[in-house]
Amino acid sequence: MFHVVLYQPEIPPNTGNIIRLCANVGSSLHLIHPVAFDLDDRRMRRAGLDYHEYAALQEHADYESWKRSLREGRIFACTTKGTTCYADADFQPGDHLLFGPESRGLPAEIRDSLPPEQRIRIPMQPRSRSLNLANSVAVILYEAWRQNGFSGGLQVAKQGDPG
Repeated sequence: MFHVVLYQPEIPPNTGNIIRLCANVGSSLHLIHPVAFDLDDRRMRRAGLDYHEYAALQEHADYESWKRSLREGRIFACTTKGTTCYADADFQPGDHLLFGPESRGLPAEIRDSLPPEQRIRIPMQPRSRSLNLANSVAVILYEAWRQNGFSGGLQVAKQGDPG
């Protein structure tokens, strides 16, 4: 459905949480190296619980090798420097949601290589710097999935429905 892409992730529990998230939503997860930790890190495995076996995880040597592997969809740079609110983006199956490393975000050359409407941000209070990476992925991934009718997921009955 959607592709979550972590560019040079740095914090094992964030990646573990995102593995669990991707498994529950049915999205693939792409890790662009260098990754700042061993993928067998116990903190990452604990955060992901037993969802590692259900997550479609792919590793890429660098940004260019990841880009060459693309077969479908657009790239959305998810960044505090974005110009479009994530809720205003029109997500389509196959889109790639690209997130930068926790300490520094996406490099300007990657961010600026995309059209403004594909540089998305989550609104925050003026003095706030950023949200936790795993929380940001959850907010944007669930909005993309919602826009597409939660395709493939179990539907929750609406209030008043005899579900």
